[in-house]
Amino acid sequence: MRHVLTLLLLLCCFAARAAAPVVERIDPPFWWTGMKNPRLQLMLYGPRIGDATATVRAPGLRVSGQRRGDSPNVLFVDLQIGAGAKPGRFDLVLARAGESTRRAYELHERIAGSAQRQGFGPRDVILNLVPDRFANGDPANDNIAGYPDPANRADISGGRHGGDIAGIVQHLDYIAGLGYTMLWPTPLLENKQPSYSYHGYAITDGYRVDPRFGSNDDYKRLVEAARARGIGTIQDIVLNHIGSGHHWMADLPTKDWLTMDGRFVPTRHARTAVSDPYAAPSDRENFMRGWFTENMPDLNQRQPLLATWLIQNTIWWIEYAGLAGVRADTWGYSDRDFLAQWTKAVLAEYPKLNIVGEEWSGNPVVVSYWQRGKKNPDGYVSHLPALMDFPLHYVLRRALASGESWNGGFNELYEGLINDKLYPDPSNMVLFEGNHDVPRLFSVLDEDVQLTKMALAYVLTMRGIPQLYYGTEVLMTSPKQRDDGATRQDFPGGWADDRVNARTGAGLTDAQRDVQAFVRKLMNWRKTAAVIHTGRLVHYAPENGTYAFFRHDGAKRVMVVFNKNSTDTTLQTARFAEMLTGKGSGSDVISGRRIDFAQPTFTLPARSVMVLELQ
Repeated sequence: MRHVLTLLLLLCCFAARAAAPVVERIDPPFWWTGMKNPRLQLMLYGPRIGDATATVRAPGLRVSGQRRGDSPNVLFVDLQIGAGAKPGRFDLVLARAGESTRRAYELHERIAGSAQRQGFGPRDVILNLVPDRFANGDPANDNIAGYPDPANRADISGGRHGGDIAGIVQHLDYIAGLGYTMLWPTPLLENKQPSYSYHGYAITDGYRVDPRFGSNDDYKRLVEAARARGIGTIQDIVLNHIGSGHHWMADLPTKDWLTMDGRFVPTRHARTAVSDPYAAPSDRENFMRGWFTENMPDLNQRQPLLATWLIQNTIWWIEYAGLAGVRADTWGYSDRDFLAQWTKAVLAEYPKLNIVGEEWSGNPVVVSYWQRGKKNPDGYVSHLPALMDFPLHYVLRRALASGESWNGGFNELYEGLINDKLYPDPSNMVLFEGNHDVPRLFSVLDEDVQLTKMALAYVLTMRGIPQLYYGTEVLMTSPKQRDDGATRQDFPGGWADDRVNARTGAGLTDAQRDVQAFVRKLMNWRKTAAVIHTGRLVHYAPENGTYAFFRHDGAKRVMVVFNKNSTDTTLQTARFAEMLTGKGSGSDVISGRRIDFAQPTFTLPARSVMVLELQ
């Protein structure tokens, strides 16, 4: 009996090898002519497709090589796309044991000017939102057959709430009206995980939008609709890990596709180890190759086939969706040599695009290590243009939440800017008041409306690229300590039965309306305030609970001045003489109040911030 079973198995294997190859999937699903890099790696999936030989007959195209993975069901085919290649469909021919299959593949024509697209920069204000918790525009996609983790809005901590792309589209006029010019949703790609999938960072298909958010076409339409309103879109890219439900996990393309031999070894999060001259090599390896959780397998970017897949995947989304930029998640956790390779390859195709990396550290030495142009003692050369400014973010929150002292309050904020000497390009740091991973600003500041206004004014007028978190403008709250579910609460008015609606104003308190109007006024003014975008920065040492800085560009000057005191405070005009020379007065952008600098003193209202355009 055993011999019969063995014979049957051999016959089945022979039949599979002898049958015409079946191609179930190709990554990327299509490509473009006119790219700077003429090489394209196709990743083919199918039963024992690794035994097949690929050929192509089309003008300007040739197969320059092919490799099978460790899995027999994966084949990597290298295409050379020459100058003579034309947009259109062609046949990829797969042959095996005398049998062959033709699989159509398509090259699209690249949109004119695509390579020169302008990325985000200091002229912009970025909105970060969590799609599942922002607005439910299409309740019909809340639950999709075959997808676990059904919608459960009552589960505040980890449940899916039904927010989607349609909901974002419905709020685009509101977003544009506030003055935003860039949109950064947390990842929208498929997260086919058994639970806790709403956040989007456990991706299970790198080429598919999660159907509970919508479709790839819906995403592209969102980008187009936002662009029509003057808003660019930044995609959240995850290079470091995937979700445990990813289709790769059932049949790894190569044995070394994951780090740690495919075993769960947790990272110690020793982020300083990458650049620390004294760090043990094993700690450096653990940081870059350890896993976040067992449900987020860590990708081995040292595997060249995977590295190419990740590079092409990023470029595919930029080209397909028409993106204005990329936010790269968990930056330092990835292999640093791969990060340099990835960034260089993406910017070769889009030299004006901006990419911001998330190095979640309050230490500016750690963060500055990654910015393009930094001369690192260990010789590492990074090509990353921008980083999230966690160091200044933390300092800003501490400065406003604490009392004034010689080394606290405004003095800590003043001294914190000396760290800009570490960054090759401080103007390309993304300064944020909050995001999806940190407690909400209003709560951290003890629900103090005036301090919240000060924080927002600082972010929106300081050097760098400002980014706000959804709902800050209506004083959304959370615990003071990290609580992801509470920090990512549903946006009021994003669901049909909401009693409070931030978009229409229904049910908002006077304080919420006040801060919403403050944000709208300041951000829309900022759109045309070139001096805030590119002007130089001069600031004065804090004094008696006040702090002032200037932005100037030769033609224009703006003075931003804060008073944390509970009483009106008088300042000496002569203190700022070098920046006020030739300027007789200033007009507050928010209130319209005029300050006469011809007088020896001027008064700041209690617990206030003024943004003064100087005349």
